[in-house]
Amino acid sequence: MAETGRTALHTYNPPRRAAFPGKREDPPTSFCEGHRLAPSATAKIALCRGRVVRVPAGSLVRVVGTELVIPCNVSDYDGPSEQNFDWSFWASGSSFVELASTWEVGFPAQLYRERLQRGDIVLRRTANDAVELHIKNVQPSDQGHYKCSTPSTDATVQGNYEDTVQVKVLPDALRVAAGPQPSPGPSLREGEPFELRCSASTASPLHTHLALLWEVWRGPARRSILSLTHEGRLRPGPGYEQRYRSGDVRLDTVGSDGYRLSVSRALASDQGSYRCIVSEWIGEQGNWQEIQEKAVDVATVVIQPTVLRAAVARNVSVAEGKELDLTCNITTDRADDVRPAVTWYFSRTPDSILPGPHVLARLDHDSLVHSSPHMALSHVDARSYHLLVRDVSKENAGYYFCHVALWTPGHNRSWHKVAEAMSAPGAVAVTWLEPDYQVYLNASKVPEFSDDLTELECRIVDVESTEASVRFTVSWYYRVNRRSDDVVASELLAVMNGDWTLKYGERSKQRAQDGDFIFSKERTDTFNFRIQRTTEEDRGSYYCVVSAWTKQRNNSWVRSKDVFSKPVSIFWASEDSVLVVKARQPKPFFAAGNTFEMTCKVSSKNIKSPRYSVLIMAEKPVGDLSSPNETKYIISLDQDSVVKLENWTDASRVDGVVLEKVQEDEFRYRMYQTQVSDAGLYRCMVTAWSPVRGSLWREAATSLSNPIEIDFQTSGPIFNASVHSDAPSVIRGDLIKLFCIITVEGAALDPDDMAFDVAWFAVHSFGLDKAPILLSSLDRKGIVNTAQRDWKSGLSLERVSVLEFLLQVHGSEDQDFGNYYCSVTPWVKSPTGSWQKEAEIQSKPIFITVKMDVLNAFKYPLLIGVGLSTVIGLLSCLIGYCSSHWCCKKEVQETRRERRRLMSMEMD
Repeated sequence: MAETGRTALHTYNPPRRAAFPGKREDPPTSFCEGHRLAPSATAKIALCRGRVVRVPAGSLVRVVGTELVIPCNVSDYDGPSEQNFDWSFWASGSSFVELASTWEVGFPAQLYRERLQRGDIVLRRTANDAVELHIKNVQPSDQGHYKCSTPSTDATVQGNYEDTVQVKVLPDALRVAAGPQPSPGPSLREGEPFELRCSASTASPLHTHLALLWEVWRGPARRSILSLTHEGRLRPGPGYEQRYRSGDVRLDTVGSDGYRLSVSRALASDQGSYRCIVSEWIGEQGNWQEIQEKAVDVATVVIQPTVLRAAVARNVSVAEGKELDLTCNITTDRADDVRPAVTWYFSRTPDSILPGPHVLARLDHDSLVHSSPHMALSHVDARSYHLLVRDVSKENAGYYFCHVALWTPGHNRSWHKVAEAMSAPGAVAVTWLEPDYQVYLNASKVPEFSDDLTELECRIVDVESTEASVRFTVSWYYRVNRRSDDVVASELLAVMNGDWTLKYGERSKQRAQDGDFIFSKERTDTFNFRIQRTTEEDRGSYYCVVSAWTKQRNNSWVRSKDVFSKPVSIFWASEDSVLVVKARQPKPFFAAGNTFEMTCKVSSKNIKSPRYSVLIMAEKPVGDLSSPNETKYIISLDQDSVVKLENWTDASRVDGVVLEKVQEDEFRYRMYQTQVSDAGLYRCMVTAWSPVRGSLWREAATSLSNPIEIDFQTSGPIFNASVHSDAPSVIRGDLIKLFCIITVEGAALDPDDMAFDVAWFAVHSFGLDKAPILLSSLDRKGIVNTAQRDWKSGLSLERVSVLEFLLQVHGSEDQDFGNYYCSVTPWVKSPTGSWQKEAEIQSKPIFITVKMDVLNAFKYPLLIGVGLSTVIGLLSCLIGYCSSHWCCKKEVQETRRERRRLMSMEMD
């Protein structure tokens, strides 16, 4: 067998030792200068709080030809982000020699430059403060001390800047070989034992330990079976724990260098290529190192499948009340100690999986029989097992299966299944005297349109040999009609069981709950299916299946016979609904004030029993820019002949429009006392409705008639409006007067034949960017309506003359500034005496400003201040005079003195 070798990388977690930086040729001797040694490396690092270089503690052991990896890392709290590392080598009896550097290119000695160029020696940086030294194909000359140091220009020394590790190189003394195996390899069957051997020995000069692992490969996947660690412990691989505890899988030593893997009972999962992996370990200062590993392919194990077949008679017929005897014949190539377990199953379908078969009887590997009083399982010989069913009834008709499993005994009374097989279904027919009858399906009501009623009648005829213990049920099916030869599956609509309970299919469940599908039994021999509202999706073929049920001795009902009717096709030609509406004007229309009349004639096709709803709508004529593209709904009449005013909101003409039904398909619209504002295009929008069920209606089609135009050709007067104010800028509190002046151009009119609706609006902004606010309005009958405002200024609106209207703002305030304009709607009396409403006109806005009177604003405060100041001054003078006159006066009696004498002392 081929022998392969591989080296495993390890993570070192031993206690760290540090070295004080000394000369290159001297190994480190202390931790950090000026600090006492702490009990742990962590404590030492905490004491120094400086740079600490660390390599694996103890010594590293490698075998010639393997790879050596020495990690080195540094903790530098004040250093740069990326550390530089120098590696030196020191053999016994010599000085340190430069080996490699991450900083200096010419650092290595001449002895190692060639190995560095070949890539046999590589420095790999794993972090900013960590690096690994890789030496490939280690030689005996690589044994010695390796020092990792970090160059520094620090002014003071803190911590250790280098650390040294010893490497020992051993000769390759590990030998691994496969033991003697049958050629080309073991081939066995499930349950049979097998064993594999391999030998391993070492002649290492140091005390080493061997560890062994058995693996099995199945393609690219491998599994660990059982291992012997370097500490002498056995460990099962994942999935082999139970087999190891039961003793099915064992690992023994044979002689001084032999290792044997024993499997007492082979499983199908044991097939594959087996490999023996041996690793050599050494203990250094309480830590284990794996120094090398070798593997050898031992053998390939092939598990031959066990041949096992079970057979049951394919077709058996038995009369009702007799005994049914079925035999399960077993064929296998195993002649060793195997135990069969036999189970009999029963199913209504030939599928042994779906639906779940029912267990009839069972014989386990301990030869214990589990059955029922009506079933018996017997063992005739080693390869035949009989099932006996007593007193056969109709419910015993179906398919029988025989399942066989072979078991082999294992350790600790355990059992292992080595093979299993299921027989083909054996069909058992139970014969009895079944009723004879025929089934006919008839469509008593066929739809001609959508939403029509459909009624199908399923009848039982020519009934013979019907006993009292027989009842009939029905199942209804639907199938789509297709012109191609594709096979279309039938959909179950409803099925009735032997207890006459009705179950709905997925297609009809919701519609049956809504009352659209009705399944009923009119008579003993007649079943009915009714679709209240037939849709286009219901078109297709329908057929019914009548089932005969026979009562059993245990009072249960068993279906004994099914008779299918011939299908009945439900179909009608599906054509698009057509609805045409034509509008006409019976009488010519000339002037305003006359009555406008329009009739709408409706015709339809492919609509069942239509009823019509009518909506009269008006559009502005082409060229009218007052409200372009505006459609106005005037009046409507629904399918139940209920009239409703839509957007006709003129209170004075609430009875001015009439819509009535002249005939079933003809409608007439009238508008009395027409006005000029009624000009436009008038149409009829008609919707056809079909009855559904009850009082419900379904919209079938909608159509719009041709337009009928009302156009007033008149040369009447033209009205214009303008706003005038004598003082567009006022002082706050003054009266604002605004005149709305109407001018008439064209034909002269009598003032009594004119009337106006006038409304005043204001936009309280410098521009017209805000929405206008209605201030006051005066209609043609003289009624004034004034809007409520939040400030105190008042409004009044009056008619000054026939064509002038005055708006006054009393007590103007700052909020009254802005743009003011008037809107005028003229009314003109026609020759017939009716009033005609003309188009609304608007004046251009005028801007009104409200200023503050500075003099008047300060006049009263100034007068009040002067008056108060004068009063307070006079009052102060009065108080001072009174105080000096009444409170501070002294009486002094002065004697007469002569002229020539000095003045009296009282005068001082």
